[in-house]
Amino acid sequence: MRLPLRSFCIFRSVIARGQAADTQRRGLSGAAMRLVQFQRHDDDDGGRIRVGVEQGEGLSVVDLKAFDPSMPSTMRELLELEGEGLECAQRAVASGQCVVDRADIQLLSPVTGPEKVVCVGMNYRDHCLEQNAPIPKEPIIFSKFPSAITGPYDDIILPSESQEVDWEVELAFVIGRRGKHIKEEDALSYVAGFTVANDVSARDWQMNRNGKQWLLGKTFDSFCPLGPALVTTDAVTDPHNLSIQCLVNGEPVQSSNTDQIIFKTAALVAWVSKFVTLTPGDVFLTGTPPGVGAFRKPPVFLKKGDVVECRIQQLGSIINKVV
Repeated sequence: MRLPLRSFCIFRSVIARGQAADTQRRGLSGAAMRLVQFQRHDDDDGGRIRVGVEQGEGLSVVDLKAFDPSMPSTMRELLELEGEGLECAQRAVASGQCVVDRADIQLLSPVTGPEKVVCVGMNYRDHCLEQNAPIPKEPIIFSKFPSAITGPYDDIILPSESQEVDWEVELAFVIGRRGKHIKEEDALSYVAGFTVANDVSARDWQMNRNGKQWLLGKTFDSFCPLGPALVTTDAVTDPHNLSIQCLVNGEPVQSSNTDQIIFKTAALVAWVSKFVTLTPGDVFLTGTPPGVGAFRKPPVFLKKGDVVECRIQQLGSIINKVV
């Protein structure tokens, strides 16, 4: 009798707990994977969310739920299993079974329904300079509501309440295990992986309305495209040495490197965990480089029909049409 994947992985983790502690210091997953959430076009159960692993440069996906029905249905649930869940994903990939063609699925945001979406403002030096703002001495933290998250190829909906909707390509990362008061030297062991985000922003509401509090201008529905995959820490050579770019209608508007980020991943995890408990699935957006529309002369904002592509080396691209 074959054990369910979850039972096998929990059993294995008990007999190898010492090795797991060492792995957590290097990175949560211990393996290079591109994890995705998706829906199958042929799903007869109302388009249930599934978790999978990209294969063959994104041409196919291993369906974890099809391989073992005891596997979680969402990325957040998978991450809540911590190392055991990712071990299970590795076993499913190694089986060579339950491979679904990319044409037969719809990719969703790699994380949906996180407890928190933590955002960092003015975290690139040149972005501070383009708006004549001082370089921050400590992270500037704000938030989006989780309902702002949308898929890597879904539409960005222009709200009638705003005339100044702007783009912001950002490196994002996702928390993989629970922690509070995390030391900076241990912080990367709490990170499951990295992905691409667009911190879409209604500048009129961010800068001039709502008492100049940023929240409402940042959190309209569809204002957080995310994806295409959650790339585990072991699959990224150096998250803070990646080219990062945003294109609008095929024209580059932002081009930089993530080495220009002021407060990097470990520092952000340590800082934010002073205030709140971080939980699996929490999403961090690490700030945008220079080149946003609001600080161009004259300012440029998104309009219906525009296509925004955000791309980061090793992580991939998200492409969203403005409607």
